[in-house]
Amino acid sequence: MTIKSVTSPKPGKHAITFVFICVLLDMMGTGLIMPALPQLIQQVSGEGLSASSMWSGWLFFAYGGMQFLFSPLIGNLSDAYGRRPVLLLSLLGMAADYVLMAFAPTLAWLFIGRLASGFCGASYTTANALISDITAPENRAKAFGLMGAAFGIGFVIGPAIGGIAGEYGPRVPFFVAAALSAINLVYGYVVLPETLPREKRRPLSLARANPVGALKVFMQYPNVIPACIVEFFYYLSTSVYPAIWAFWGIARFGWSEIVIGLTLSAFGLFAAVVQGVLTGPVVKRFGEWNAVLIGLVATAIAAIGYGLAPGFITVLVLLVIHAPEGFIYPALTAMMSKQAPEDAQGELQGGVASLQNIAMLIGTVFFAQVFGYFTRPEAVISSPNVAFFISGLMGVGLLVYFVLCVPKPSRQAPGQ
Repeated sequence: MTIKSVTSPKPGKHAITFVFICVLLDMMGTGLIMPALPQLIQQVSGEGLSASSMWSGWLFFAYGGMQFLFSPLIGNLSDAYGRRPVLLLSLLGMAADYVLMAFAPTLAWLFIGRLASGFCGASYTTANALISDITAPENRAKAFGLMGAAFGIGFVIGPAIGGIAGEYGPRVPFFVAAALSAINLVYGYVVLPETLPREKRRPLSLARANPVGALKVFMQYPNVIPACIVEFFYYLSTSVYPAIWAFWGIARFGWSEIVIGLTLSAFGLFAAVVQGVLTGPVVKRFGEWNAVLIGLVATAIAAIGYGLAPGFITVLVLLVIHAPEGFIYPALTAMMSKQAPEDAQGELQGGVASLQNIAMLIGTVFFAQVFGYFTRPEAVISSPNVAFFISGLMGVGLLVYFVLCVPKPSRQAPGQ
C-alpha cells in the first residue's frame, strides 16, 4: 500500500473532520468489544469471573505496554515524515488486529491481539500533534474538546452495538470493529491532507524516540511537569473503569452484555455533551485551570459513588455526575501544549502519552487484581466495590495536589 503525502494549502477543515471521525470510529471499535470481553476471556481461558478479571488486567497491561514503548516513536515519526502516513498505517494495523482477535482460539492469541492493538493505538499522539498543527494555542482546548466529544459519541454508539452483537456470540463484535477500522482507513486515504509542511519537519532521532528518552522532553519544558503529574495520577486512578467495569457490573448486579453496553453508552453520551458542547464555553468563562478542577471533583465523587451504588438507577445518576471529568483531558492537554514550540508538539504529545500509558499499565493491572482478589469466595472481605473506593481516595488526593501545586496559567510564563 503506497501512502502519498497529500498537502493541502488549507488543511484545517478536512484534517479536523478526519481526526474527529477517526477517533469516533476507533472508540466505537473499542466500545464494541468491551461488553463481550468478559465472556470471551472466560471462553478461551476456561476460568471463572474472578480469575478472568485478573487475566483482563494483564491483557490491558499488554496493550498499555505496547503504547508506552511505541508512542514516542510514533510521535517522532510524525514529526519527521508527516502526520498522514503514520495515521493511515496505524489504521491498517488496527483493522488487521481486530480480525486476529475475532479468530483467537486461545488466551495466548488474545494477548497477541492486544499487543498489536497497543502498537497501532499509539497513533493518538499523532492525532493530537495534528490538531496542534492547525489550531492556534488559544483554540486548542476547544479542538481537544471536540476530540473528546468523538470519544464520547463513539462510546454512545459502540457499546450499544457491541452489547447487541455480543448476544450472538463474544466474537461478533470484533468483526464489526474490524469493519469500522477498514472504513476509517479508506476514508482517511481519500480525504486526509498532510498538516505538517516539509520545512517544519525534523530528522528522526531514535534517542528521542525511546520510551525513557521521551520523558526527557519534560526537562526541556519544566512548567509542564506539575500538569503531567496530574495527568499521570488521573489516568492511574481512572484506569479502574476499563479494568473492571464490565466484570463489576456482572458481579455486583448481574448485568448482561446489553446492560453493560447501555451503561457505557450512557457515559459516552454524557461525556460527548460535556466535551463537545460545554468545554469551549467553560474554558472561555472560567479558564483551563478551573475546568480541570471541576473535572477532578467529579472524578472523586463518582468513583466513591459507584462503590456505594445500590442499583442501576443510582449508577445512571452517578454517570451524569461523572461527566464533567471530560473537562480534564482537553483543558490539561491545552495547558501543556502551550509550553512547547510548534515543531516539538509531536515529541511533547509522545512524552505525555508515555506517562499516560505507564499510569494505565500500573492501574489496570492493580485494579484488576484488587477486583479479582476481593471477589473470591475465600477473601476476608468479599466485595466487588473495593477497587472503586481505592480509586476515589486517589482522586481526592489528586484534587488536593492540583490545587496546591499546579499554578494557574496567568502565573506562568508561556514557552518556558
